[in-house]
Amino acid sequence: QVHLMESGGGSVQPGGSSRLSCAASGVTIRWCCMSWYRQAPGKERVLVSSISSDGITYYADSVRGRFTISKDNAKNTLYLQMNSLKTEDTAVYYCVRSSLGIPWGWVAPSRRPDQGTQVTVSS
Repeated sequence: QVHLMESGGGSVQPGGSSRLSCAASGVTIRWCCMSWYRQAPGKERVLVSSISSDGITYYADSVRGRFTISKDNAKNTLYLQMNSLKTEDTAVYYCVRSSLGIPWGWVAPSRRPDQGTQVTVSS
């Protein structure tokens, strides 16, 4: 059974940095495309970033140049380094096993997590 556990969320001031982690079990992320999605209050869940099994990355326009997605295959863990955070980055962030760059609506229902990690950017 695949289990993805996000961590690292919290409160950050605008302009600050934070790193999210997603520890995987039941799946070897080395061979998977992995993604981060987020859902802001009152908004739909949207793709933030993806990384393929061979390291190809995708970023939403809103985060490109500020966020970096990466994988540590030895630790079987996915990361999202977030820099220059803005108030509009406030959202619940979800780690998902999904194809590169696909919108939330295309994610298989069986792969949609119920819980994520909250990131709040506020002064």
